[in-house]
Amino acid sequence: MDSKNRHILEVLQENAKLSIKEIAARINLSFTPTYERIKFLEESGVIKKYVALVDRHKIGLNIAAYCNIILKEHSKKVLLEFESATLNIPEIIEVISLSGTYDYMMKIVATDIKSYNNFIIDVVSELPHIAQCHGNIVMSEVKRKVAYKIPSTKT
Repeated sequence: MDSKNRHILEVLQENAKLSIKEIAARINLSFTPTYERIKFLEESGVIKKYVALVDRHKIGLNIAAYCNIILKEHSKKVLLEFESATLNIPEIIEVISLSGTYDYMMKIVATDIKSYNNFIIDVVSELPHIAQCHGNIVMSEVKRKVAYKIPSTKT
């Protein structure tokens, strides 16, 4: 990962709608090498996809919560069954496995507190192998970044 590729990633994380010509100007490189570098970053999986960041409040998702999950047991089969059960539930927008006290943390969004409560009762409580679920409702987002600081590599 050289400095030009790092710079391309920084620019794209700030605004992925820029044209290749605009990106090239920002990184002081001509069009073709910039295009080739972006293609390489895409094909190598460094750039996974391009998305629009949506303000959840403006689309009516006024509640966000983090639910810490403890499973009843920890066999590979149980872990995979739990993970699989969460994949196609649109209200669960993030699932991460953890070390420490909790096995997983899920980020859940809902329109209001009543729909969140119903979701916990009707959906989360039915997920396989859950022993405990501890929910924390987000009061405010102090810092929310989606861009990574690209570390420089030592050569």
